[in-house]
Amino acid sequence: MSRTEENRSGEEIRQVRRYLFLLVGLLIMAFGVAFSIKAGLGTSPISSVPYVLSEALPLTVGNVTILMHCVFILLQIVILRRRYQPVQLLQLAVAIVFGYMTDFAVWALGGLECSGYAMQWFFCIVGILLVAVGVSFEVTANVVTLAGEGLVLAICQVAPVKFGTMKVIFDVSLVVTACVLSLLLLHGLYGVREGTIAAALFVGTVSRQINKPLGRVGEKIFQRK
Repeated sequence: MSRTEENRSGEEIRQVRRYLFLLVGLLIMAFGVAFSIKAGLGTSPISSVPYVLSEALPLTVGNVTILMHCVFILLQIVILRRRYQPVQLLQLAVAIVFGYMTDFAVWALGGLECSGYAMQWFFCIVGILLVAVGVSFEVTANVVTLAGEGLVLAICQVAPVKFGTMKVIFDVSLVVTACVLSLLLLHGLYGVREGTIAAALFVGTVSRQINKPLGRVGEKIFQRK
């Protein structure tokens, strides 16, 4: 094998490892969403709309998550137009995998009992931690983002706004949308509670603390021959 072929083979192996790393992160994140749903204190902002619609329609949380991410991908194409990179269509595959993983995680936790407010907060905290770890895996993999983050990045490319600021606006918009849909379709406030606020405040903070050490571990795995 020539050096060029060896380098190409090594790069392909590293890419496969990155995608496997991403899949692990998606599964961890899916269980984080499931724990948040089980807690009953409100889901994270990105899951608030799918949860409300799954309660109002004959669809699962995972089904609605996939549909919502499809809308996010279409919005990216509309916003970026010729600047849209076709490789980002891989977000659709990621959305489908994440949607089914979420449904699996919700099913897997179906037998767990969550009685009492203290236990609800315990489940909520576990959910926040798992989502944060999953996000860190996604960042470390550095291959394809979830469509929600892709949409935020797309807006930042055409508007003079920082990613952090736009992410906050995006999350708030999702929560407000979930509240409106909940009131219109369910005639009450579902899926948005104190746990939603906690997730909005702490997922990003915890994820940033994990990024550096996990990044070092990830690079060792990706560079290993």
